[in-house]
Amino acid sequence: MTETTTKDGSGDAEIASWGRRIHGPTLPGQGVRCERLTPLTDDEIDEVVALIAGGRLGRRSVVLPDRLRTRHWDTVMTVMERLNRRLDWPSGGWKIGAASLEVQRAEGVPGPAPGRLRRDTIFASPARLPSALFINYRCSECEFAFRMGSDLPPRAAPYTEDDVAAAVESLLPALEIGDTVFDDWYGASGYQGSSMDNGGAAALVFGAPVKDWRRLDLPNARIDLSLNGRYIKSGYGRAAMGHPLTSLTWMANWLRERGQSLHAGEIVSTGTCTGHFFAAPGDRLEIDYGEIGRLEVEYA
Repeated sequence: MTETTTKDGSGDAEIASWGRRIHGPTLPGQGVRCERLTPLTDDEIDEVVALIAGGRLGRRSVVLPDRLRTRHWDTVMTVMERLNRRLDWPSGGWKIGAASLEVQRAEGVPGPAPGRLRRDTIFASPARLPSALFINYRCSECEFAFRMGSDLPPRAAPYTEDDVAAAVESLLPALEIGDTVFDDWYGASGYQGSSMDNGGAAALVFGAPVKDWRRLDLPNARIDLSLNGRYIKSGYGRAAMGHPLTSLTWMANWLRERGQSLHAGEIVSTGTCTGHFFAAPGDRLEIDYGEIGRLEVEYA
C-alpha cells in the first residue's frame, strides 16, 4: 500500500493498489459467485435491462434480485447489447474490460468484455470531470486507445492485426473510468454486474494523438499513475492481451461476429495496464506515459 494525502494536505487512510476503499466491502477476487449458470429467459433479460436502464437514467443504485442473477456469459453479453439499444446514446467508440488477467481474476470473468463509450463522456486532457457523470464509482484505468481512420465492416474472414493496424488513425494515451449502478463493485462480480451494465463504461479522457505509433514498443511501454502528486503504481502495455493492437483486433472481430462495424472516428480503449484504481471527488490523477505523453484528470 502507498501512503497519500488529500488534496488539501490533510492526512488520509492508506491507499491500496486498487485505490481508495470506496468500492464496497468485497475485495478484489472475493466476490461470492451466484449459483445460477443457466441462461436467463427473454423476459428475464428484459427485466434486467429495465432495472439497469432505470438506474442509469435516474443516476441511482440498483439491486438485482437473486432470481435474475446468472453467470451464463452469453446472457451477460445479451443484456449488455440490449441495454445499449434501449438507452441509444450516441456512440464515440468502445472500451475493453478485463483485457488483463489481473482484472479477469479480480472480477471472476471468463474473458474480455466490451462496453460502448458515450460520445458526450469523452474528454481531452487536462479534464475536470463533473460528478454528474458518475453514480457510484470512479474506477480509473490507465490504457492505450486507438482512434480509427477507416471502417472495419462485417465480413466472413476474421480481421488480422495487420488489417486492423492499417485502419488506425492514431494512438492515444487514455484513462478509462468505470462506474456501475450496482453497489459493491467486486460483490457484483458474482453475477457479472459491471459487464451487464455496459462493461462499466462511464467516461474516457485522452491525450495528444501519436500518428507514428508503429515505431513504439507498446508491450513494454510503461505507465506511471500518481494521485494528488504522489506516485501510486506502474503498468505496461502488455497487460492488454500482450499488446494493445491484439486487444483492438479482438474488439474488431467481436463486432464482426455480430454483424457490426468499427467505424472511422471511433475510439477504442484497449484495456487497463495498471489494474483498477478507485478515486473520489476532489482527487487529481496524473498519468505519465513517457515519450507517448501525459494525462491529467480531476474529479469534481
